[in-house]
Amino acid sequence: MSRQSLDRVSALLTPVVAATGADVEDVRIRRAGARTVLTVLVDQDGGIDLDDIAHISREIGKALDASEILGGHPYVLEVSSPGVDRPLTLPRHWRRNVGRLVEVVTLEGATWTGRVVGSDDRSAELLVGDSNRTVQYADITRARVQVEFGKHETIEEEA
Repeated sequence: MSRQSLDRVSALLTPVVAATGADVEDVRIRRAGARTVLTVLVDQDGGIDLDDIAHISREIGKALDASEILGGHPYVLEVSSPGVDRPLTLPRHWRRNVGRLVEVVTLEGATWTGRVVGSDDRSAELLVGDSNRTVQYADITRARVQVEFGKHETIEEEA
């Protein structure tokens, strides 16, 4: 499917998902035989559970069925959360991952691994070793949550 078509589908679904209190994180479209497979990744503050996914799926299905955006062809809808190892690319991703361990690669080539202790619209604060470091989003080339197998103390972001 063309980039233009993907953008149109995303534009249709974004307000539908936003009305449920969630955000569209990604939309993917692929062909599987005669069917179109539409995958929509969603997330929200406080996390997303199966009941949320079911509700969002129903709302997306209604919107798709009421439109001709997929050309009236049969489709399979997959709605899911992005997963823990997704890249952190937007301020809301950082906000939702306060307390999590992340690896950050900067434009200068430095790599830090630290715990997110706070964030705002321009930067995130990481606890790296024993000291806090503030990193501007504009200075990051890649940031990803690290999967931890042990328990850690949760850090609550101050409002």
